[in-house]
Amino acid sequence: MKKLILIALAAVLAACGQSPKGSGREKLAGAGATFPLPYYNLAFKTYRDSVPAEVSYGGIGSGGGIRSLKDRIVDFAGSDAYLTDAEMAAMPDSVIHIPTCMGAVVMAYNLPGVEKLKLTGELVADIYLGKITRWNDARIRGINPGVQLPDLEIHPVYRSDGSGTTFVFSDYLTKVSPAWKETIGAGKSLEWPAGLAAKGNPGISGTVSQTEGAVGYIGSEYAFAQHISYASLQNKAGRFIDPTLESISAAAAGDLPTDTRCMITDPDAADAYPISCFTWILLYKEQGYDKRTREQSEALVDLLGWMLGSQAQDLAGKVNYAPLPQQVINNGRAQLGTVTYKGEKLLK
Repeated sequence: MKKLILIALAAVLAACGQSPKGSGREKLAGAGATFPLPYYNLAFKTYRDSVPAEVSYGGIGSGGGIRSLKDRIVDFAGSDAYLTDAEMAAMPDSVIHIPTCMGAVVMAYNLPGVEKLKLTGELVADIYLGKITRWNDARIRGINPGVQLPDLEIHPVYRSDGSGTTFVFSDYLTKVSPAWKETIGAGKSLEWPAGLAAKGNPGISGTVSQTEGAVGYIGSEYAFAQHISYASLQNKAGRFIDPTLESISAAAAGDLPTDTRCMITDPDAADAYPISCFTWILLYKEQGYDKRTREQSEALVDLLGWMLGSQAQDLAGKVNYAPLPQQVINNGRAQLGTVTYKGEKLLK
């Protein structure tokens, strides 16, 4: 895994090293979460087309991105999981989180002939715990009256790499399944009791598409783009909800911390999709480290300011990610305003 991460990073850094002095075009390199990769590909291309800066991003998983930022070999990391207090303390310097958009984790499935499927969080947990092994299990049939569920083995698919999507998914399961909370818990990398391993959101979506009877947790964009069937999930209010821009946004209702480090899974709102989340870009608060230039640091702050603006947020909706609520944008701007280069604030 470490070798694969290094290969991916080498490709990103080769495409996006520091620009020659006097070129007038700064270059930025990031790596991390695959969950927002379709959005970042579009957003960074749009930014490159209008601003004198190059941005490259490698989808190596949130865990790989965070390690790369810790080693200071990228300018920024992408993550669907915020750093805990302990993880923050383990970084070389203070790190801030800038939210970029909202998304959802969906339960994609491959059941020929089954167009609509309902699942609850407890059922999903028991599938991944190996307690429910066949699609015609009485508990699944009980919430899907009239659906002809086959007598077919269930193949749960999980992430093999350190993943923010796994953190979001497992965080949700700890809230809806006492058994999951007690035996597995939440994390970017887990000891899975059952299932098939796949790398990245693309890996899980591909495995589910090719494996009859499979079910897997993936970013909603991958299910939408590849026309993979996904289940309606029961939320805290007892309603079965599909992931839409509206139901994802509804999960962010209420007061949120100013540093934006929070999970919004299993929210109270009656119309909210239960596995909704933010995704973040992580960077060092003090940018004057190693051989970084002020121009390079200013380019990074300008990029993130643009990501919080209307043009970038409108792009999110075009590729099936939910734009950030205004409160979250305001909090993100406040965090960005604390970034410095050798003690001087950079936000213009």
